[in-house]
Amino acid sequence: MENFTPLTSFLGGSLIGLSATLILLFAGQITGVSGMMAGVINADLFEKYWRFAFLIGVVLGAMLFHRWEHYTSIPDSGLPLIPLIIGGVLVGFGTRMGNGCTSGHGICGIARLSKRSIVATLVFMGSGMIAATFIRPLLGV
Repeated sequence: MENFTPLTSFLGGSLIGLSATLILLFAGQITGVSGMMAGVINADLFEKYWRFAFLIGVVLGAMLFHRWEHYTSIPDSGLPLIPLIIGGVLVGFGTRMGNGCTSGHGICGIARLSKRSIVATLVFMGSGMIAATFIRPLLGV
């Protein structure tokens, strides 16, 4: 493991858990990014405001961390832009079909012992392992 960062990993995980707990307690909502995005588009005005604030907080948090860690460049996967865009669109469709994204199922769903979320997370992880093990070498990346 060349990028082992226990302190930042612990802090990031703690903040994710805290935000998921607070949103469940005060808004009665599951913290999943795809659900937040759908709510920004489809919800009433009050719902749009707090969901939008959450999404802006995710982006600003990443920007602050980037500045805090003094990274000088953005990591490059080496993949062409078009496959990355296609992959992102497919992930978006998949999250809607699966009634949630990895953050919603993996963090909040498993914490609630949801059978559907446990199965979904196992499928996400298994698919990722297959892709990393077999597909990337076949594409030469």
